[in-house]
Amino acid sequence: MAAAVELQGKYQKLAQEYSKLRAQNQVLKKGVVDEQANSASLKEQLKMKDQSLRKLQQEMDSLAFRNQQLAKRVELLQDELTLSESKGKKNKKSGEALSQLSQEQKNVFDEDLQKKIEENERLHIQFFEADEKHKRLESELRNRLEVLEMEAAQHQAVVDGLTRKYMDTIEKLQNDKAKLEIKSQTLEREAKDCRVRTEECQQQLKNLHSDLGSRLDESLRIIREKVPFNDTRSSQYTALNVPLHNRRRQLKLRDLVGQALAFVQDLVTALLNFHTYTEQRVQIFPVDSATDTISPLNQKFSQYLHENASYVRPLEEGMLLLFESVTEDTVTVLETTVKLKSFSDYLTSYVHFLRKILPYQLKSLEEECESSLCTAALRARNMELQNDMKKLTTVFEKLHTYISLLALPSTKPDRLLRTNFSSVFTHVASALQGFHDTMKDISKHYSQKAALECELPTATQKLITTNDCILSSVVALTNGAGKVASFFSNNLDCFAASLSYGPEGGMEFINPLSAECMLQYKKKAAAYMKLLKKPCCDSVPYEEALANRRILLSSTESREGLAQQVQQSLEKIAKLEQEKEHWMLEAQLAKIRLEKENKKVADKLKNSGSGQLIEASLESSLLLSAAEQEKEVATEKDLREPVKCTSLVGMLTMTACNEEIPEADTREDLIKNHYMARIVCRALAKRLSLAEKSKESSSEDMRQARQSITRLQDELTTTKRSYEDQLSMMSDHLCSMNETLSKQREEIDTLKLASKGNSKKNKGR
Repeated sequence: MAAAVELQGKYQKLAQEYSKLRAQNQVLKKGVVDEQANSASLKEQLKMKDQSLRKLQQEMDSLAFRNQQLAKRVELLQDELTLSESKGKKNKKSGEALSQLSQEQKNVFDEDLQKKIEENERLHIQFFEADEKHKRLESELRNRLEVLEMEAAQHQAVVDGLTRKYMDTIEKLQNDKAKLEIKSQTLEREAKDCRVRTEECQQQLKNLHSDLGSRLDESLRIIREKVPFNDTRSSQYTALNVPLHNRRRQLKLRDLVGQALAFVQDLVTALLNFHTYTEQRVQIFPVDSATDTISPLNQKFSQYLHENASYVRPLEEGMLLLFESVTEDTVTVLETTVKLKSFSDYLTSYVHFLRKILPYQLKSLEEECESSLCTAALRARNMELQNDMKKLTTVFEKLHTYISLLALPSTKPDRLLRTNFSSVFTHVASALQGFHDTMKDISKHYSQKAALECELPTATQKLITTNDCILSSVVALTNGAGKVASFFSNNLDCFAASLSYGPEGGMEFINPLSAECMLQYKKKAAAYMKLLKKPCCDSVPYEEALANRRILLSSTESREGLAQQVQQSLEKIAKLEQEKEHWMLEAQLAKIRLEKENKKVADKLKNSGSGQLIEASLESSLLLSAAEQEKEVATEKDLREPVKCTSLVGMLTMTACNEEIPEADTREDLIKNHYMARIVCRALAKRLSLAEKSKESSSEDMRQARQSITRLQDELTTTKRSYEDQLSMMSDHLCSMNETLSKQREEIDTLKLASKGNSKKNKGR
């Protein structure tokens, strides 16, 4: 299922990327369309400019042609003027008239020429301006065309990148599709297994429901029939009930108390060192007792500090007693932890000790501040240490108060509510945290004080060493307080669950006398259970004893019959032994005779020919077949009668007293054939029984195989149907994916065509 969720998330990410790329594709398509519109407008403007340029060119050509006509006309007029001047010389009179006329015409022509020149100049200026404007516009269009070509190239690169990305996405989606198909098959198998397991779990749940229902009915019947009264209404009787023994919880509580004992031992060692080194410091600073007498205040303070072991060490002893009281076979709650009271008393004495030394400690620090060697910084540190010592005493007073409250249910539980004591544990945890914070402040301020005192000119090596020892003890106290605070905070729920063994929902604690009686009852119950668990002596089962009794009775009744049967069996055994000896002798004789006959046969074979050998072999084969067909009905009487025996040398009639005794061979052959037939029959019977057994087993295997084949066919049809449904769903999904991919490819192709058209248009421009 986690793989399916991961694949679904991956598919969603791919869909999001695809939507983003599609949006980018739309933006690029819009940009390409805008660029196409801009290029079309620019093309239209370029066309209009070309048309205006052609018009101006035509106007220039027409003006040039007009100028040429005017120049020819001017030449003609000049020629006419020269002719008129030459004619005027001939006839001055007529010349004067003509001169006036030519002068007027000249003036007209000059004015007309001036106008044409001005118009020509204006047209030249317009042509120059139009040419400049055309060049400028052409340069601008060329620059814009280069920019558009660059943008088209960029767009083409973007389109190519998107195409590659789309192809990679398509390939990735196809790979994911294959993976999803494989995982869908695995998930189908897992779903099938889950369905089978679900059916099994449902069947187990039904069985459990039926079993629990039957147990509930039986328990209710036992309660109705066997329980004489209900003592849960009376708290006095309920307090005497032995609670269920939770061995795991007891071991955990013992482990927790053991850890608390180790922490208290560390704290006791650190407190002893702190008070001892503080006493040593009072003896050497601000006045060294070896060279001068110290003040009466410090003498009294040193005397009190010298007694610290009698107040600190009992804390460890009280915690050790509490640890020894928490065992595996007891019930550890506030009502049964009587040794917590002794630890509370020892803590009370230590708190009294702290209260007794606190004023002397504050006065000693004030005396150090009044010394001439005390600087302002050192005086500030001493004031901070005074506040820290007050906080330390206050913290121990809080701890004493809360631990005394926790010890009350085992001594005076009157009018105490269980609901209030969960908050007591919380206050103990906060007080321990305050103890840790206070010790951190003391460590910080004392380290600063020791550094300042080391800088004093009168600081001795003894003072520096003592300060280092005090600082190390303070650091140890800080670490121990931190461990105790974190330990109590982490196990606050476990301590809060160990309030009382009374019924759930009860408000008050149980009387300590009732708790003590309960513990005694618990010990008696444990001893009784141990007695019940002792193994009983081995005895004969009842059914086996009855069967043995019947056998004994039947054997005593048929003792005489059994004696007779034994006698008959002994007689039969004796007869069989005699027959065995007889047949052993007969076998030896037959062996000797067989050797003799073999020698004779060997001699005769040497003398006889090959034809006789063939006849002998045929006769021997006939002899063996006849011997096999004979029955075992011959007796000693028949053996003694004269018989005919067919041998290699012919037919002979002999008696039993003849020395050659050919009947021994026939008897030996008969015996041999008889036992061989019996062996063959037994082997055939065994083979027949084995064949019947194998036939039965094979028929059973065939039946099971047919059942498994039908079951597998049913499963195959169901799985085939489910696979067909899933394959149809997957094919629909694949068709939708192929449609989306075809749409993407069409969009990519349109973008490619548009970009190619733009590039061609730009190149044409």
